[in-house]
Amino acid sequence: MQTFTKAERLSGKTALDNLFETGKSFNSFPFRLIWLEVVDDSPVPVQTVISVPKRSFKKAVDRNRIKRLIREGYRKNKKIIYNQINNKKIHLLFIYTARTIIEYKEMEQKIITALQHLAKAIAS
Repeated sequence: MQTFTKAERLSGKTALDNLFETGKSFNSFPFRLIWLEVVDDSPVPVQTVISVPKRSFKKAVDRNRIKRLIREGYRKNKKIIYNQINNKKIHLLFIYTARTIIEYKEMEQKIITALQHLAKAIAS
């Protein structure tokens, strides 16, 4: 259960465009989450994209570190959302909005909070 395979990563221009155009969103600092319920034939219930803006972090090293931290926190805590979605397929986008790099422990707590908020949004 604690994996993050290629099938769980969302890719494809049409899927991403559709997510940006029709997805629902909310802010849970330091993230902006955009999600969309889809009819898809993917083998996993949630496909995810992680984005860190170049405008906020000029160095690729910093952007990649933040993405690694987010991926790890998501990988360890995705069961929160998997338990709530009940045979639905979800496309999910994490956008990191903070201006500084936060430590992993705090990042993991923020991811848990964001996933709980997302689970409530999907259930309603």
